[in-house]
Amino acid sequence: MLLTFKGIGLLILALGVFSIFSLKAPKGKEAMTGLAGTAIATFLVEAIHNFISGDLLQIAFLKEVGLSSGSMSGAIAAILVSLKMGVNPIFAVVAGAALSGVGIIPGFVAGYIVGFVAPLIEKKLPQGVEVIFGALMIAPLARFIAVMTAPVVNGTLLNIGNVIVNASEQSPIVMGFLLGGMIKVICTSPLSSMALTAMLGLQGPAMGIACIASFGGAFANGIVFKKLKLGDSSNVVAVMLEPLTQADIVTSNPVPIYLSNFLGGGLAGISAVTFGIITNAPGTASPIPGMLAPFAFNDPMKVIPALLFAAVGGSIGGLVGTMIYSYFNRKKEKNTIRKQVILSGVFKTFLR
Repeated sequence: MLLTFKGIGLLILALGVFSIFSLKAPKGKEAMTGLAGTAIATFLVEAIHNFISGDLLQIAFLKEVGLSSGSMSGAIAAILVSLKMGVNPIFAVVAGAALSGVGIIPGFVAGYIVGFVAPLIEKKLPQGVEVIFGALMIAPLARFIAVMTAPVVNGTLLNIGNVIVNASEQSPIVMGFLLGGMIKVICTSPLSSMALTAMLGLQGPAMGIACIASFGGAFANGIVFKKLKLGDSSNVVAVMLEPLTQADIVTSNPVPIYLSNFLGGGLAGISAVTFGIITNAPGTASPIPGMLAPFAFNDPMKVIPALLFAAVGGSIGGLVGTMIYSYFNRKKEKNTIRKQVILSGVFKTFLR
């Protein structure tokens, strides 16, 4: 149980740092968006084509596609992060091309720093030669940053991920509920659960919980939007497929949505633990990737019931969360009306 608390504590710490960076660091949100895109472009493609299309369906060409995609995580991170920060596409690709064999987080750090350096180089060098000399300067800079960053990443973020993975194995039910609930809340918030799980390098049962919780919690979102009439049918479908598309509604109604997400994601996480779901594709914690990635690492006859029970758990979380919110909201409205009546009576008495 001590390891469980340590795992959750380290996750909260990582989430706090992650949130501060995303919300307060210069162009932090843009950089994290690039990191989330990298997880889809590399880890998701690797999981589906390497393990499903390749190993399961025995399609050699698609297995090569998956292996190639997975090996490019650092390079793609540098490219997408710097592009999202507004870097000249040539400089972004130059930075990525120099990062062969580099992991996703060192690539992310390199791309983030290049995002600030590249515009300065472009501004300072004479027009006409800035591309050539800029490329020759950015390539070694990106590689140097990534190589220097790798030991720090292995000693901190990946270590946190390992603790969470071990905690998930030692206290599966508790971690299934707590980790599943937290991941689904992050998935629906303006932050990115894909980016967070990629940064921590989550694998095994912990990533299995994250994937199934992301999928099951989508039903909690759908029910909350439907019951509380948050938008129309298109909003309900959109929030279930990709919560970030409805960020304006989510941030305007955080209490019922996050409460339902935690309950629904937690119950879905227990479903993942019950059926022994594992996922070795970090960064796939989102409704659609979370539904697909587990098929690459588990017997489909385990994944399908896990997803079904996760959908039921997410729906229960949505119903219970909405009921709790509605109860306290009605109670608050009654108290407000009662206070208004009392004040009105006091005011009338004073006038007499």
